[in-house]
Amino acid sequence: MLASRYMESLPTRRVSVNVPRSPKKANLRSPVFDVKFFLESAGLGRKVVKFRAKETFFAQGEPAKNVIYIQEGGVKLTVVNEAGKGAVVTILGPGDFLGEGCLAGQLICMATASAIAPTIVLFIEKDEMIRVLHGEHEFSDRFIAYMLARNIRVEEDLIDQLFNSSEKRLARTLLLLAALWRAGPCSKGASQSIARDACGNDCSRVNFFVNKFRKLDFILVWGPITELIQGSD
Repeated sequence: MLASRYMESLPTRRVSVNVPRSPKKANLRSPVFDVKFFLESAGLGRKVVKFRAKETFFAQGEPAKNVIYIQEGGVKLTVVNEAGKGAVVTILGPGDFLGEGCLAGQLICMATASAIAPTIVLFIEKDEMIRVLHGEHEFSDRFIAYMLARNIRVEEDLIDQLFNSSEKRLARTLLLLAALWRAGPCSKGASQSIARDACGNDCSRVNFFVNKFRKLDFILVWGPITELIQGSD
């Protein structure tokens, strides 16, 4: 009893105990993926290549193993049938992709891709492209949006070929070429061949319609390609 009273009478003291803290968790978040940097620079599984006008990126029938992103310049895709007759499938410019068929299991290139102006492109290996599409949502969102827009354009091209006259097809082609010309001069031969293709490979019809557009003030400059076409239906 006396012992307990004695213990109660003693002053209380706080005892501090140093408990070692657990080390701070490392920041496990991966760095933010920069889509613009990825598409504008070389790196693992990708390389930047410069082409002169008329140079070929890949030819019809060659193995399909890369996706290509156009940084500067312009590209035309052409196909040739067994009889040797060729046609321009489409023309592409900065910000466009091509060769994406390899991602869907396409083993060979279905068309020939060649520059219609001094062009800079990024070659992305198939495996690297698949890795980025799976791992980087911002990039995959951008690529999907591009493919949807490209699909709409393909449908418009098909409708244009099926229902529009040679005159309207040429006007639409000149508008596409004009956009590329603003980005950089296109070769005269390439621009003329694309224009002829829109009119059924008939030089006289191309010249006739071009002169008609000039008289109507739709074309302000021509040579070697239409630089500016005023808005028209």
